[in-house]
Amino acid sequence: MEQHSAANEAHDHLPVMRIGQGFDVHAFAPERRLVLGGVHIPEGPGLAGHSDADVLVHAIMDALLGAAALGDIGELFPDHDARFCGADSCELLAEVMRQLHREGWRIGNIDACVIAQRPRISPYKQVMRQRLAEVMGINCGQLNIKATTTEKLGFTGRGEGIAAQATALLNRS
Repeated sequence: MEQHSAANEAHDHLPVMRIGQGFDVHAFAPERRLVLGGVHIPEGPGLAGHSDADVLVHAIMDALLGAAALGDIGELFPDHDARFCGADSCELLAEVMRQLHREGWRIGNIDACVIAQRPRISPYKQVMRQRLAEVMGINCGQLNIKATTTEKLGFTGRGEGIAAQATALLNRS
């Protein structure tokens, strides 16, 4: 007969792995600079938003928070709070990571996709992976960033803005 310690029994009901998804959209704002994945992209108009409007980081944060059942970025960093006006989304991501670690979660992997007709994301994907992996304290092999267009359909296809989605797998540490 297998013996269980009290600590094991206390954690038997907790899942070892959890999956979350995130999605974000921002319209273009020509007066702002474009930041995606923590990287300045000079080719594009910026995005409208309370923070730096980094749709990729926002989708990743929501995927992480969702997997850990810790709410969403709107609850954590409300757009009516002046402290987050113009905030660097990578700094907000670092706070999400601190909360995950306090709750005993570690990132297994993240798969993210930027949906935009323009600008071209491919030249920046590797530097985005490096920047975000550094912020999250993971290796680049745990983060995949893809990009796609909508073949000129919908708001992204018309060049009105950018969307991003992400899926995250968390492991209990």
